[in-house]
Amino acid sequence: MSEVTTVQRTKEMSIDEAAPFRWPDATSTAELALDEGLAFCARKAGLKDAREVVERLRQGDSTVRHYCRYGLAKKVAESIGRLDENVKAVYTLDYDATPEDRCFSGEAETSPIHLIVWAARKTDALDALVKALDRALVKAYADLIDAPELTHLLDVQVIDDTDVEERRGYGALLSSIYNRPIQVWER
Repeated sequence: MSEVTTVQRTKEMSIDEAAPFRWPDATSTAELALDEGLAFCARKAGLKDAREVVERLRQGDSTVRHYCRYGLAKKVAESIGRLDENVKAVYTLDYDATPEDRCFSGEAETSPIHLIVWAARKTDALDALVKALDRALVKAYADLIDAPELTHLLDVQVIDDTDVEERRGYGALLSSIYNRPIQVWER
């Protein structure tokens, strides 16, 4: 009896439902985050579409760059949280070197997206996920804005429960009254 029910359900399912689940790869995840981040930026900056956002980014528009970084931070955070069930929350923190400091360090015009990932525990798998997303995002973003010198787009600090409880390192920032990060995703 159960065999008949299974066969009937399989016949009723569409091809998409019958296909085995496949984890997204870093490239497709980065491209989706970039597309959605650019769409967010266009809405916030009052631009008509992603092409106009890209043009403004190439021109160095700091307001558009800020919206774009925030939109990307939200989408990357969502992707990290979705792909690693160990992640509790993700925060973004806006701190950058001054233009003078960037000049001396040789840093590109595009500043990194600073994220604090609060995980139940730090794992090599989470580190590998972040590195893969950074590489894929750099490739897609650098091609988009014509910045071949870009080497990193994500600056991710992973903290765990102990870091937060003991207010150690980046874990102390979650309760800071002076420079509190903005939560962009939570489980």
